[in-house]
Amino acid sequence: MQYYNNILETIGNTPLVKINNMCKDVKALVLAKIETTNPGNSVKDRMALQMIDDAEADGRLKPGGTIIEGTSGNTGMGLALVAIIRGYKLICVLSDKQSKEKMDILRAVGAEVHVCPTNVPPDDPRSYYSVSKSLAESTPNSWYVNQYDNPANAKAHYLQTGPEIWEQTEGKITHFVVGVGTGGTISGVGKYLKEKNPDIKLWGIDTYGSVFKKYHETGVFDENEIYPYITEGIGEDILPKNVDFSIIDKFEKVTDKDAAVYQRRLAKEEGIFVGNSAGSAIKGLLQLKDELTEDDVVVVLFHDHGSRYVGKMFNDDWMRERGFLDEEKTSAIDLIKDHQGKHLVHVSSSDPVSQAILLMNQYEISQIPVIEDNKFIGSLTDNTLFAKLFENPEMRELPVKNIMGASFPEVSGSTSIQEVSKIFTKDVQAVIVNYGDNQHHIITRQDVIKAIA
Repeated sequence: MQYYNNILETIGNTPLVKINNMCKDVKALVLAKIETTNPGNSVKDRMALQMIDDAEADGRLKPGGTIIEGTSGNTGMGLALVAIIRGYKLICVLSDKQSKEKMDILRAVGAEVHVCPTNVPPDDPRSYYSVSKSLAESTPNSWYVNQYDNPANAKAHYLQTGPEIWEQTEGKITHFVVGVGTGGTISGVGKYLKEKNPDIKLWGIDTYGSVFKKYHETGVFDENEIYPYITEGIGEDILPKNVDFSIIDKFEKVTDKDAAVYQRRLAKEEGIFVGNSAGSAIKGLLQLKDELTEDDVVVVLFHDHGSRYVGKMFNDDWMRERGFLDEEKTSAIDLIKDHQGKHLVHVSSSDPVSQAILLMNQYEISQIPVIEDNKFIGSLTDNTLFAKLFENPEMRELPVKNIMGASFPEVSGSTSIQEVSKIFTKDVQAVIVNYGDNQHHIITRQDVIKAIA
């Protein structure tokens, strides 16, 4: 009989698969290292097992202990599998930008999940870095994994992933391409491959809002590079010790939109249902295709499974709301598709100005129509409010009719985008679209920009 003693023995030996349709214009042979065949459906199973092995060996993790880690979800899953088999408790700390699927999966395998805000600095006590450390300090018999700085992260890939790729390509690999987050994969695989052949190129895929690319090129940690981004699993606002910048040949940045669009293309054009960072990796490779030749063999690593992004990148409504869905938009009705199902925020002429301000702040909008007897009779914009209230702050308690401007122009749902765009002027900041049965919505300049971008 052929069987494994437990699920951990199935980690590794993931396949290489040729990318055909999406790389038909690439001169090189492009092979994807599909890490979704690991039991936890991601590359992180490899380092999770190695980190726990090493912590057990040197006594940092004791029998019956609690494992604590900040994770984007995949490392947590790998740790959960080992924790189940070896009898540990697991606490995972995630940022709120991670998909609901990742959080639900972690809970399904017995992890305790804490969710922290994304848009805070790493040293903020609310950040998932800080919360992880705090939980480790306050939890008896616990071990804080710290995958970012834990050398066993890169070690796992040096001992396992790198040798697999070398053997599978019979040593013919010329380029290794992978999204960089904690840095363990590119550094561990890269160290092994460079020892075998120093001419192998390591290309790290970064995202806008992350510090890696500029730091690699200039040695400057530029905080101005840091801002919130959507792409999951790659990029950082810190410099993990596991990122060995000295062996990486190049970083390439990929936008949030391209990461999502190319993730979906991998599913539809290659039948490879993988995660968000895979979209970044394949798009980054395509951006650099002119540097490749017919003699090159490129291995691009796909980190995790697409099932963890069904509610996000694989959801048309989610994509549409962010302007990521490439749909042809020709008319006014197309411009409001991403918010057509939401109610039109408005005020009446008798409402106090303070109510209009409250609504504009609550919904993060810069203009609001004024309605009376189901008719549009005026409007308020942030420019008007700024000018009027700066002169006379007491006006905030007066009725809206005392301060409102002219009503926004109205168009039908079939009006062309070109005609809509001509309506906007210095004084006209929005347009109302009437799409039948007394249904209305507002079009802003941003809606038009998203349609033509």
